[in-house]
Amino acid sequence: MRTLRPTPVRVALAATAAAAVTATFLVPTSGEAVAAPADPDIPTVCEDRRPDPVDPGSYGMQLDKSFLHPALTPLDEENPHPFPGRGAEYDTKSYSKNMKVEAAYEGADFTPDYFHTWQNIVDFDGRRYLFQYDRSEGRVYDVTDVKKVKVVEKLTREDVGGDESKASRDWAAGDYWGGSTVQWSKRLGAYVMVVSFEDKRQISELSDEPGHDKYGNPEGVAKLRAKKGLKGFKVYRLDGPRKKDWKLLSTVSTDSTQRDPLHSDLGKPQQGSGSLDVPYWTGGKYMFLAVAPNDTYSGNEYPTNLHSAGYQSWDMSDPAHPKLLDTWHLPGQVTGESAAYRKNPRCGNRTSWMGARMPLFVPKPPEQGGRYAFAVQGGLGLTVLDISNPARMKAVGHLDLPPSVAGTEGDNIDVSQYEKTGMVYVSGYPLTEDCYEPYKEIFQVDAKDPAHPRIVGRLPRPKPPKASGITDFCQRRGSFGPKRTGYYTNPGSHQAGVLSYGFYNAGVQFFDVTKPQKPEIEAYFVPKAYGKDTPDYAYGNQTHGVYVEWDRNIAWALTNHGIYALSAPKVLGKPNLGRPAEPFRNSKP
Repeated sequence: MRTLRPTPVRVALAATAAAAVTATFLVPTSGEAVAAPADPDIPTVCEDRRPDPVDPGSYGMQLDKSFLHPALTPLDEENPHPFPGRGAEYDTKSYSKNMKVEAAYEGADFTPDYFHTWQNIVDFDGRRYLFQYDRSEGRVYDVTDVKKVKVVEKLTREDVGGDESKASRDWAAGDYWGGSTVQWSKRLGAYVMVVSFEDKRQISELSDEPGHDKYGNPEGVAKLRAKKGLKGFKVYRLDGPRKKDWKLLSTVSTDSTQRDPLHSDLGKPQQGSGSLDVPYWTGGKYMFLAVAPNDTYSGNEYPTNLHSAGYQSWDMSDPAHPKLLDTWHLPGQVTGESAAYRKNPRCGNRTSWMGARMPLFVPKPPEQGGRYAFAVQGGLGLTVLDISNPARMKAVGHLDLPPSVAGTEGDNIDVSQYEKTGMVYVSGYPLTEDCYEPYKEIFQVDAKDPAHPRIVGRLPRPKPPKASGITDFCQRRGSFGPKRTGYYTNPGSHQAGVLSYGFYNAGVQFFDVTKPQKPEIEAYFVPKAYGKDTPDYAYGNQTHGVYVEWDRNIAWALTNHGIYALSAPKVLGKPNLGRPAEPFRNSKP
């Protein structure tokens, strides 16, 4: 049996939890808690209440040609779920409204990963570069001339079969390119890139099948616990766009059991999740991360993930010596906080993601006078935090989100409109194909009173054009629903009243939220479902991201077969297809 020693750090974390605001949840109707497995940090507070497969006759196309989603489904990412009216084949046509394809680039050189990528922009010597990457697979493009994009560098681990524990031509053993922020440091007079090192989410040790998940596969859990490698982040100085131009400034562990986070033991397994997704740092003093700092941060029903992440604040005054300021989490996220965990209606469903997936969403950095940040933690809901003193983050408001199981319930918050309207936009995203889960709404949340955020509306559901021959995107095959509105790292100032979402089989959707009481879809581009080099297992993951260059009025659509450069003069303004007027330096609120 694996045991955890009660370190002072754990005691301090428990005290922090007790002081945090308690979210109000419905009490589940499950029976008594089941006995703990061999690993004490697998949540079995509630008995197994995994959803049953859905009767195919209970959902699908309706007489009015709309689609009725199932109300509750088990996690099933691997299998198709055909229904009457679904297309027999994937759609190979493209559609658009108020958008123009300025250029399209297909093939492996423009598809680092079929399912997910991160993006950043840098400018060197009058040239603009776009980074697109996911761990060991990375691309650097010269996008100065949008019509003539060039591949500057291709990073891969194909020569060692993708094994991150092995050194390759491009990577040292255990090294890779995780979610990153790239910002200009006035102190160094150079770009600084902070790279997340986190739990790998697509794994072979566990699956979502009962008996093979973390609840029934102790051997798989033990293998994950035994994996070596950094859990935390690395900080680099960038002197150019290529990997050879990266200069390592610091290697930082977020494992709270390490004596010194800047000199952690990489020869042994580290605890916790590491830094998840793109760190929030705009080049100033403070940085915010999504982190489970040790293995006791375990309150997550998701069957293949061992951690439930909270948040940390760091002092980045000296990028070579980051300093931890504070750690925050909701009650119920840490082993032993059973009473709070049991209150969540998702307790025992072995399906819901519960914990942060991304760092805090910050409308204005505290260095610039910002006070509030927004946290969304899957099935744990939305929390408003006061970060005016980053060394003492505190919750001031909470909102339970309507259950939407399966799929990711709370992943992204767009805060670009908050300073002007007091509104934020909260969404999850689909994990299954053929709409075999509840629809993932984009909720309009009025947070003008941070202590009492409330849902006041939803963005309209995209509808396919008549030319497509279908009446609902569920019929188009693949996943349908919002992903994210890109990232805060975009160059330029975010245009007021405009939100852009990657929408999987509905492509890229631009919403006009100038009038929050009447949001509209202003423009869209829906690409073909796949390209000639796309493997058939990735056909359903069609458009996973959008990244907008607000300073050049260009939107990049990231798909399973390549990238598209899009313009939308009526929405974004006249595009600049050449050299930007000014180099990107720091993200703007």
